[in-house]
Amino acid sequence: KMLPYYAARFPTVEINYTFYRMPNEKLVGGWAAQTPSPYKLTLKAPRRITHDSRLKNCDDLVSAFCRVAGTLGDKLGAVLFQLPPSSKKDLPLFDAFLDMLPPKVCAAFEFRHPSWLDDEVFARLTRRNLALCVADSEKLSTPVRITADYAYFRLRDEGYTPDDITRWAETIARDTASCKHVFVYFKHEEEGKGPEFARLLQQYLQPQA
Repeated sequence: KMLPYYAARFPTVEINYTFYRMPNEKLVGGWAAQTPSPYKLTLKAPRRITHDSRLKNCDDLVSAFCRVAGTLGDKLGAVLFQLPPSSKKDLPLFDAFLDMLPPKVCAAFEFRHPSWLDDEVFARLTRRNLALCVADSEKLSTPVRITADYAYFRLRDEGYTPDDITRWAETIARDTASCKHVFVYFKHEEEGKGPEFARLLQQYLQPQA
């Protein structure tokens, strides 16, 4: 019962299950029932959208996914669209995909090919109030650019030190001061470092009594 465990300790969780299988209302309703209120569940978009279709001609899939995600109501945090590392910048494709999204959707985009990380892409995200996923890993680090009134961080390096967490806490506190919501997720791996990193970050970011 990992979800109740995390829900008792952290105010949000990123669910990776939805990357492998398109969710339905019953499934996400069950997840919501296992969490307190308030709580935020973030859903990773199915690979059928991001990896198989590569954002192309997937209107029905996007509509179905966003509709099911929306049934979470106030418990929906964000939806994450993670592109594969082999997907290079394609502005016409990206524009067409953005037009598929419902208005006011809280969505983040994780680009894993460096060609996407430029001002043309950032401007498109900003115009639509969509977040650039600030991803940090051994392979690629995304610049810290806040493009929406919410922010999304995926801190995936397994070798963080307490000093690294402190620096990230300072960056997040400084750069997201005007954001309504800030989502930060660490990597979940067998050694269990992610929850400890998250606990440290919480300590640094919580106001001192």
